[in-house]
Amino acid sequence: MKIAIGSDHRGYHIKQRIVLTLQQLGHEVCDLGTQGTTSVDYPDFAFQVATMVASGQVERGVLICGTGIGMSIAANKVQGVRAAPCQDTISAEVSRRHNDTNILCISADMLGEELIDQMVKAFLVTEFEGGRHARRVEKITRYEADHQSK
Repeated sequence: MKIAIGSDHRGYHIKQRIVLTLQQLGHEVCDLGTQGTTSVDYPDFAFQVATMVASGQVERGVLICGTGIGMSIAANKVQGVRAAPCQDTISAEVSRRHNDTNILCISADMLGEELIDQMVKAFLVTEFEGGRHARRVEKITRYEADHQSK
């Protein structure tokens, strides 16, 4: 799978760890930065990853900031993105099964490394269930498209 990843300065070290994990699992990784711990603005990286996901250049994305919340808010401004800030393996899995999320947003400050690894793996291997969930995702997609230019 081809995966775009980005972080702000608070998520830099976790991002580096996730990049290695993804590569060891055989995935192709597009690391969009940041490339250090100097203070940066998280929306810049969220928009880059979200744009790649929405355009189909990559299949999924991972974003890391202090809480994961800011990255999620920014990424969800890009049409076609369904980004979820997850705090555990179950939320990462359910976000895929029920919401067909295409970007996982992670907290660098509140989660341990082992849990983060488990969350990323769950996000990547879990398939969308479809069925009644597909109807709901379609409603979101349709609303987004109808209101994008308004």
